Amino acid sequence: MASHEQRHVASYGQLALILLFLLLLTGATVGISYIHLGFFNVPAALSIATLKATLVLLFFMHLRYEGRIIRYSFLGTALVLAIMIGFTFWDVAFR
Repeated sequence: MASHEQRHVASYGQLALILLFLLLLTGATVGISYIHLGFFNVPAALSIATLKATLVLLFFMHLRYEGRIIRYSFLGTALVLAIMIGFTFWDVAFR
């Protein structure tokens, strides 16, 4: 009987570097929260959070190594989410 055991696609060293980068980005998020950027506080925090979520999806959830259908379905979902968040910001900004 054939074994269905799969090896990690990314090496443990690469995953450790990604984890270190995620921790640095978390520190940047905390650090930027103490800096007064006015209007740009929220976009800066959302940009860092988006980058962190992208790294987790690509490397720890192995989306980088999946087929086109999975990638396109994720991108479509992310686009719909971005539109909904944009509508929310638009609604709050023009009340």
